[in-house]
Amino acid sequence: MELLLDPNAWIAFVTLSVLEIVLGIDNIIFISVLVARLPRSQQPIARQVGLGLAMVMRILLLLSIAWVMGLTEPLFTVLDYTVSWRDLILFGGGLFLIAKSTLEIHTSLEGEVEHHAAGGGVSFLGIVMQIGLIDIIFSLDSVITAVGLVDEVPVMIAAVVVAVLVMMVAAGPISDFVDRHPTMKMLALSFLVLVGFALVGEALGLHIPKGYLYFAMAFSFLVEMLNLRMRKKAAEPVKLRKTVAADTASEASGGEG
Repeated sequence: MELLLDPNAWIAFVTLSVLEIVLGIDNIIFISVLVARLPRSQQPIARQVGLGLAMVMRILLLLSIAWVMGLTEPLFTVLDYTVSWRDLILFGGGLFLIAKSTLEIHTSLEGEVEHHAAGGGVSFLGIVMQIGLIDIIFSLDSVITAVGLVDEVPVMIAAVVVAVLVMMVAAGPISDFVDRHPTMKMLALSFLVLVGFALVGEALGLHIPKGYLYFAMAFSFLVEMLNLRMRKKAAEPVKLRKTVAADTASEASGGEG
């Protein structure tokens, strides 16, 4: 009850909720790209299950804060560089993200037919397992950030729940938009490759502020939106000419009859 009346707790809650939503952008993009491989009827369920797993994973990690922070303790040393469990998890997750995104780019360029012919079919369970695997990486980063900002676990959990609920609402429109525009999907996959390299760099001690990554993505997204707008305007005269030609042909055939 004291937390509900504490203005500092509310400020921390709002700040952390916004931050969790921003940190969840790459998670939404990854889920959107993966579920696009499933039949359309299964995509909404896979998105909700994937984000539900993300929320459960974050809450469990928050309830195990001592264990999570212990992951940052030195495990062994290589050439004067101390390696922790967190470093190993981020390194493995980064490599997985790079490999998966590169494979998706290859599939998009070569075509689904060749991919399935080579035995690359996907299943609902397989997609959910991949989402759950990458959720561990994104959740770990998110929870460590939360612990650094807020002291009260209930505030952290409330912020995580709100952030995931917002992502659940936004995931559908984002997935549909990415699915309708192949160039936007390629941009999203390129962003995931960049995030993968950032995770590997973080594991090796090369900190890359996420603000730089999100600025690059936002700038690229803005440029692509302008390109989509220009292509749409260029296509309008062509459609108009086809419509006029069709109407003229219809009138001519009607006049002959």
